[in-house]
Amino acid sequence: MNAEVLKGAAKEEFEIQERCHILEVANDSGDEFASISRARVGVGVTTALHLLNGVAERYLIVSGAGWVELGGLDPIVVAEGDVVRIPPGTSQRITNIGTEDLVFYCVCTPPFHPDCYRALE
Repeated sequence: MNAEVLKGAAKEEFEIQERCHILEVANDSGDEFASISRARVGVGVTTALHLLNGVAERYLIVSGAGWVELGGLDPIVVAEGDVVRIPPGTSQRITNIGTEDLVFYCVCTPPFHPDCYRALE
């Protein structure tokens, strides 16, 4: 990994089938240890139930309020400043229960790649 600054203004958000919008902040060959993306979930939307094979994920909630479901745990309300730790292979989804977009950063180790994603719906 080299010392560098990745400029966010040059990146564009895109919609994914998981029912949310993603902005890839850092997911490239410059960091073999982690990837970072920003997710945005609309009011009243629940993301698709899924898991990541071999990849641990953390959500850092930036704004809004949500209801996160992880594995067999009871749903938990999350809000700004909360961190959600998701071990590899754990089923997950999040619902926006607020009145504004739910925005959070996803930090994956090792970096996210499409082959690790497994849809559960």
